Formats: sequence, structure tokens, C-alpha cells
Amino acid sequence: MHRILSWTSCWLCAVVVGACVDPVSVDSQQQNDILVVDGTITNLAEPQRIRINRSVADRLTGRFGTLPVTKATVDVVTDSAQVSVATETTDGTYQLPADFRGQVGHAYQLRFTLSDGSRYVSTQQVMQPVPPISQVTAQFSNTSLPTGQLNGYRAGHTLNVQSQDPAGQHNYYRWDWLLYERQYWCRSCVQGVYSVYKILPNIYKDRDYFVTGDEVYEDCFNPPAGQASYDAPDVPKDYWIYDYPCRSACWQILRGYTINVFNDLYSNGGIISRQSVAQIPFYAPQPALVDIRQLSLTADAYRYYKLFADQTQTTGGLADTPPTALVGNVRSTTGNPLAVVGYFTASAVSLVHYWLDRKDTQGVSFGATDPAGAPSGTGDALFYALNLRRPMAEPPPPYQGGRDVPKIRLWPTTDRPPTAPCLLSDNRTPFKPEGWRD
Repeated sequence: MHRILSWTSCWLCAVVVGACVDPVSVDSQQQNDILVVDGTITNLAEPQRIRINRSVADRLTGRFGTLPVTKATVDVVTDSAQVSVATETTDGTYQLPADFRGQVGHAYQLRFTLSDGSRYVSTQQVMQPVPPISQVTAQFSNTSLPTGQLNGYRAGHTLNVQSQDPAGQHNYYRWDWLLYERQYWCRSCVQGVYSVYKILPNIYKDRDYFVTGDEVYEDCFNPPAGQASYDAPDVPKDYWIYDYPCRSACWQILRGYTINVFNDLYSNGGIISRQSVAQIPFYAPQPALVDIRQLSLTADAYRYYKLFADQTQTTGGLADTPPTALVGNVRSTTGNPLAVVGYFTASAVSLVHYWLDRKDTQGVSFGATDPAGAPSGTGDALFYALNLRRPMAEPPPPYQGGRDVPKIRLWPTTDRPPTAPCLLSDNRTPFKPEGWRD
């Protein structure tokens, strides 16, 4: 009863909590506007977020695109009594209060109202307990990854867990992971340059420089091609990118999109041993941190994921646009015809911070497969692995003696090229992850 599926597209990400639900299918080729709900309540001291998006098909091509649903009213009801209101932090993302934590044995229900007045509600989900992960092991292989994941590159580590399954009860599990890699490049400017300070309007120096003031800007400056006036610099029409290093310590956050679920029907009370839970690409030779999470599932949530896995394995992956999408446990209470997919869940979590030292690796990392040659600087391998190109730094002053000159020059030049801040996001953090080793 073990299912692994490649979750290659986020438009059907799930939200976990248990319920008595029989998933049904929506014909995605006929239903060209689908509401997608993504959110899992956990018992960890972490942000508890609900994401609501619309997956809309182009009427000509039939290909789906995702749009965040903004200005919704979102809350979670605990035990049919206590209401916790979520605040929209970024477009389509709603976060519960900072002190909100799920608790085993308590019931949670998602409710939200869209800006058009349509209301939606999930089934009530009771958080199930989860046993702790007792051991994590990693094994390097040159064929660890699926063939189509990284342009045919397959080297990486397979991580396995061990856990004692409780006897006398039927348990369902899901595993996921987060990878933290040290990031050294924090901003890229396409046909522009990064500026710490705001550029003064209509003020130029020597017809070569735009002039900056004292007001903080911290963004890419992208003037239109050509000359704004006779005394203004001439901005080239060609294409370029400049990349800027991080101003402070920064970590890239990479997620696994493989759904890995397990039913203990035939191993109740035994040891879950050498359960494969992650394949971590060999992005770069530097050590990294992997957060392995073991989550509890209800029977209905497990059934949803299992059916979803069966459907995806049949069609070859969500990236291939499967003919049907499974409706989960969120429904309209106002008769709105919009189909809703995804599954709101509540899961207890056993978390292990695993230090991946990569001392057992062989061959070159994915970041060193650049046809132009091996990476030259610290962090360049990860940059290539994520962008499939080398970082291109803005040429530094002095701009004389045959040295390269930036496509756009800013005055004064004393802070050129600048660094860029590490901004907190779903994919990056300036805060050292728990378990990171310096």
C-alpha cells in the first residue's frame, strides 16, 4: 500500500486534515476555471499558511496558468468553537496568527469567502498523532534521481528513515522534505543595474552617468533604451543580466515535490525501516541541511493522495495536464459552480534536521556541468544549478584602461557594484536554519 508520485506542478497541492470524503473527478479539459486550495495545519512552531489560487485554462491552447486569489476572508475553526482569522501576507497566501499551533486530537475546519461573496468550507479534520523518526541515513548514488528531473543528470543522495509504527491502531503517513543550501547571490537585474539609492530624475553626469540621491531604493534600475534627453546617458538596446552578491548570510530553500504516502495495513506495530523519503540532487559540493518531516494522515486524506497518485502515474505527471483533477474536501456553500481541488489537512509532524556533509560524493556536481567550464567562485555551482548559467557580475570601477564598462553607470561609483539584501520568501531566508553547521 505504498505510493510515490511526482508532484511536478503546484496547482494541485494539497491541504491536509481527515474527513469522510469520497474524491470525485473534474474534467479539466471542460472545466477551464478551477479553484485550488493548498494548506496543512501542523503542530510545529512554524507559519501556518493557506494558499488559494485559480487554475485557469487558456481558451485557445487549453494550457493552465495559475493566478493567486486575493482579498479573500479566510479563517480556521478549532473544535467548532474557536475562530482564528488569517491575514493575507502576499497575493493568495493567508497566514494564521503567529501563536497558532495545531494540537493532536483537535478538529480543524477551513472557511473562506471570496471577494465576490462566494463561500467555501472544508470538512472537519482531526489531527492524528505521529510517531517520531528514530533514524535518518543517506546514501549517495550516481543514479539516485529520476532521468527527467535535471536534464538527465542523476547524481544525488537517497535519504531513508526508520520509525516505530504504533501497535493496535491503523496509521497513515506522508513524508516531505526541505533542502537548505547556502546562497551567495541575492539579486539579478535584467537590462538594468541594482541601486541601493533612488536615482534622481533628469540629473546626469558627463552624459555617462545616472545620479543617485540619499533616499533608499534597493531595487533594479531599468531605464528605457535610448536617450531620455541630449545630456542623458545612452542606454543600450541589447540584452544583458547583472547578478549581485548577498549582503549578509543567506540560504536557498528547495522543496521536494514527490508525494510519498504509506499505509501500515500490513506492517502494523512493526518498524518502518529504510523507508525512502527523499532524493536530494548533488547541486554543489558544499554541505547542506535537509529537514525531513514525517506527517500523520487520516484515512480519507490517505485515500485522496493514493487516488491522486494512481491518476498521475497513469497520465505521466501533472505537467502533462491530466484529463481529470480530483476534488478534495473543500466545497462551496453558496452554489458557486467553480470546481475546487486540493485537500485541506491537519497533520502532526516529526521533524529531523539532517546535516548532509556530501563527503561521500563522486564525480562532479550538477552545478559543475556548465559546458563553459567548472565554477570559479563560492556559490557559483549552486547558481548554475538553479539558473543554468553562470553569475554575471556588474563590472567594477575604474572604467578606464580597457576595462569592461557596465551597460548602465551610476554616480557616485564608490559603492559599485553593490550587494543586495537576502529577502525572506518561500524560497529564501536570511535566518540561519535550525541545525545548520557553520
